[in-house]
Amino acid sequence: MNFIILILLLIYINTEKFTLGGKIVGKHIVSGIVAHVDAGKTTLSEAMLYQSGKLHKFGRVDNGDAFLDPDVLEKKRGITIFSHQASLKYQDLDLTMLDTPGHIDFASQTEQVLSVLDYAILVISAIDGVQGYTRTLWNLLKQYQIPTFIFVNKMDNEGTDKERILHELKTTLIDSCIDFNELSEESVEEIAMQNDDVLEDFLNTGRLDDEIIRRMISERKIFPCYFGSALKMSGVKELLSGLEKWTQEMIPQDEFGIKAFKVSHDEHGERLTWVRVTGGILKNKTVLLKDQKANQLRIYNGSKFELSKEIQTGGVCAITGLNDTYPGMGLGSEKNSSKPLIQPVLNYAVDVRDNDVHSVLIALRQLEDEDPQLHVTWSKQLQQLRVQIMGAVQLEILQQLLEQRFDLKVAFIEGKILYKETIVKKVEGVGHFEPLRHYAEVHLLLEPGPRGSGLTFDSSCSLDVLSNNWQHQVITNLGSKEHLGVLIGAPITDMKITLVGGKASNVHSVGGDFKEATWRAVRQGLMMLKKDGCQLLEPWYRFRLTVEQNQVGRAMNDIQKMSGNFETPENISGQAVLNGTAPVSEMQDYAQKLRGYTHGQGQLECFIDGYRPCHDAEEIIQKEDYAPVSDLENTPDSVFCAHGAGYPVAWDEVPKKAHVPYKI
Repeated sequence: MNFIILILLLIYINTEKFTLGGKIVGKHIVSGIVAHVDAGKTTLSEAMLYQSGKLHKFGRVDNGDAFLDPDVLEKKRGITIFSHQASLKYQDLDLTMLDTPGHIDFASQTEQVLSVLDYAILVISAIDGVQGYTRTLWNLLKQYQIPTFIFVNKMDNEGTDKERILHELKTTLIDSCIDFNELSEESVEEIAMQNDDVLEDFLNTGRLDDEIIRRMISERKIFPCYFGSALKMSGVKELLSGLEKWTQEMIPQDEFGIKAFKVSHDEHGERLTWVRVTGGILKNKTVLLKDQKANQLRIYNGSKFELSKEIQTGGVCAITGLNDTYPGMGLGSEKNSSKPLIQPVLNYAVDVRDNDVHSVLIALRQLEDEDPQLHVTWSKQLQQLRVQIMGAVQLEILQQLLEQRFDLKVAFIEGKILYKETIVKKVEGVGHFEPLRHYAEVHLLLEPGPRGSGLTFDSSCSLDVLSNNWQHQVITNLGSKEHLGVLIGAPITDMKITLVGGKASNVHSVGGDFKEATWRAVRQGLMMLKKDGCQLLEPWYRFRLTVEQNQVGRAMNDIQKMSGNFETPENISGQAVLNGTAPVSEMQDYAQKLRGYTHGQGQLECFIDGYRPCHDAEEIIQKEDYAPVSDLENTPDSVFCAHGAGYPVAWDEVPKKAHVPYKI
């Protein structure tokens, strides 16, 4: 009998709120708020905090007193630049909110946060509708499989129409966007229609259980939509009530695990690793990395924090005392995140001016620690620092951060496009490394991969040919280096590399031999394809260009000159709107030109749409004048042995001398 009572009590605790020592304990949810810049994302965060009683004053972005924009640069610019944490309690809901940047130049910071979310709140402006960067965010949420609530903001503006906006959401994003402001019988039926089994049950019973709706939301089968005005506190209560009713807590892992999603430094220079606990309990002073332990567990609310002795599963905190962490890193049972989808596309040199180069490098390394996508490099040949960025706004912020935090006034010059390379045919590459008393031969199949897939590695090699240890060495070495193409020496992407064969020596082979053979095999295969099987890629923008009707001809002509393309112009409120794509190299400076001929009235919205074949590949290849055989750190040649000595063999002679037959 006691056992049955215990089971019933556990079920009750897991499904209902309960009292513990006089304190009401409810479900804990971590939600990220994402939006296109100026959609009202931070204003909604403020309104939710105010509505819940967490804030006694409703801050405003335009007044510079927003609770979740505490940084000096954020107050000055009126935009969110860094992600911030806040917590609130509403009825039975304990909500941790992670406010994210809305400008596309800081999309990498937004993407970092997605890996730790239970739910996302996508804010859309009723005035502007679904904008270009909104689609980028939507695709990211789909990629990370984040259940999403939609809040349509600024409904208090004249001319906004709820039915029109809902129709746009259904046609532009997904058909299962459903009005949850007031769940009518029609809305419930629409929910049921999203799943055949649910629909059949609904038709038989005439009702739909709340638990089924929660599950459909968590499985991204339906997307609740709320409408209101954050500035006027309209619709905010309904959104909070919806989050309280329709969300489910995360299922904890059995083993201890945490996922890092952000690195920052506080005003005293203390390094902070922001994490979410995905399993077990994170306790103060726990050793997490070698000799590095969690000195403090800080729970932030805006710019202020409280110290905690432990963080339960599902909790979010910032840890001091860790020096070797990075966004996306998993600790304990948690795995590392995959490579971010949002990548920088521009490369700038740093003009250090009168500053010491070493001081500038140290400062940039700290900023790179916070945002690994900066990819800070030092060129010995050019005696030059370089950084990779998304766009002009990020460059301005980077310049201001160096001055504000490190008292360094620098400039940036020589903006350069970051090209990539891929292949359009498959080939077998061979690498042989056999100096005296060393031996390894590796055969790799290089195949084109889907657009945006990056590099993937696999093995189809028999263990009778290469033991598991040597195969592991090959796969590990493939992922330990950035492989460069042979057209201009740009990074390789969208390619699958499969180990298909090789050979080891029972006496002479060591791990380093397979590293050399593996890297040479990749380059040798690329050289085999250099004439007609390699392809140069460049980043492309997806744009939305708005001009007066009498200027649309000029705009269309400009896009064609930029090697871009566009859809049939739309007429929206008497203005012409062009949607299309164009190379970043051609369009990155077009905004200034647009302001000139439209007298400041034209609008250009651009966001990165991935890499596509380069529109002027031959010109770029000729200009770069890259000699792949002379790149000794990425040589395609092999080393064979004869008469007791190793000797080099050119890449095109390797097939004749290979010790293992080709597979294809």
